[in-house]
Amino acid sequence: MKPVVAIAGASGYICQNLLSKLSGRMKIIGLSRNGDKHENTEDVTWRSCDLFSLKDAEKGLEGADIAVYLVHSMMPSAKLTQGNFSDMDVILADNFAQAAKKQGVKKIIYLGGIVPKGEEKLSAHLKSRLEVERILRAYGTPVTALRARLIVGPKGSSFPILAKLVKRLPVMILPKWTRTRTQPISLKDVLRSLDKTVSDDKSVNDSYDLGGPEVLTNREMMEQTAEVLGKKRKMYNVPFFSLYFSRLWLSLITQTPKETVYPLLYSLKHPLTAEREAEGISNGKITFKEAARYSLREADNNKHKIFKKPEIGPLKRDVRSVQRIPLPEGYRAGEVARYYVQWLENFLNPWVRTSVDDELNCQIGWIGSKAPLLELTYAPDRSTEDRALYYISSGFLTDTSKNERGRLEFRKIPEANELIIAIHDYHPSLPWFIYKYTQANVHLFVMACFRHHMKQMDKKQKEEMLI
Repeated sequence: MKPVVAIAGASGYICQNLLSKLSGRMKIIGLSRNGDKHENTEDVTWRSCDLFSLKDAEKGLEGADIAVYLVHSMMPSAKLTQGNFSDMDVILADNFAQAAKKQGVKKIIYLGGIVPKGEEKLSAHLKSRLEVERILRAYGTPVTALRARLIVGPKGSSFPILAKLVKRLPVMILPKWTRTRTQPISLKDVLRSLDKTVSDDKSVNDSYDLGGPEVLTNREMMEQTAEVLGKKRKMYNVPFFSLYFSRLWLSLITQTPKETVYPLLYSLKHPLTAEREAEGISNGKITFKEAARYSLREADNNKHKIFKKPEIGPLKRDVRSVQRIPLPEGYRAGEVARYYVQWLENFLNPWVRTSVDDELNCQIGWIGSKAPLLELTYAPDRSTEDRALYYISSGFLTDTSKNERGRLEFRKIPEANELIIAIHDYHPSLPWFIYKYTQANVHLFVMACFRHHMKQMDKKQKEEMLI
């Protein structure tokens, strides 16, 4: 019997290459938000799966022996996305880890980022990659984490940005971050490492750094890329870091979405070299110049495909809003959900009235009106101590004809005193322009005030414990 491998992020360029390496030896389940647009083959079965939904994740991993996690939520996943990528990554990883546990997955393979040794204050991007790794392990399934810094391939994020800079700028003013040392690795070496860990019968609950045979600065990589391209480039170092201005001109020159550029750029302040290595897994053999030559050649052969903006799927008139708040000691997700409804009435008094019935269903209404603004139906079968789920079932502010999957959830982050409050697949009834500049901003304001309130409650609780 061939092992069954489920791959999340199966539409991405790394997975597309991984599929060809695993096909013939394994049965593969490709998980994608648009899985129904792919054709099944003898070895590959595609499943449509939105990992923001725990139910979808459970269905997606059904029958899998091994799960590969190649997901990163840098790009927006709804017409209006409120919240930062790290908070969204928490939900995606938590759903995947819970589903893997429920479906009896034997091991998870995760491709993350190298964590700099001895650094206390990580960039948001690297901190998020480490948090995802921790969450994937939180439910007991063994996780083999492969940590890479810069993957040199024809698609992806980091190398195509670097290549575009070299192609388009005959003269470059190089700030301090271009002298940071890193250890790039070729796409082929990453695929070899993934293949090795997927094929290994062992379930190793550990992390390994991936790196090529050279440690280079970003400037040295630019110089070698220019050599491969046959272009002469004048480069001048300047003594400041200037990440703020760098991110602006990087987006402008490379025409790369800011959602991709900004998190990656802030990681460049850290020296990122392989420290935790494993023989046969970590050590890449292909030099940067060789990998760059291959990547640029592939880019030229497929110019209409390689340097286009990342696909983010068809965007409907839906909303995703994800906020992180402190969770005072001893509080559960359900308690915070019910407390939030009560707090909302006090905060917006006298204009808003709220209620919770015996079955924990909630109503949010406007003073003087019998029709509720929103009705939230509690889902006891999909809720736990660490997750309270409500379906947005009706109300003046929701478009009930389109709101098939609209939901509000309160979710505790594993092994952390923090909570995620998230709205998914919500379709407002207000005209989009009006909604975007009124109700959407009001929601962000209310969430910011509730976050501050919970922070003060947590602070007061800690002070009382010290007395």
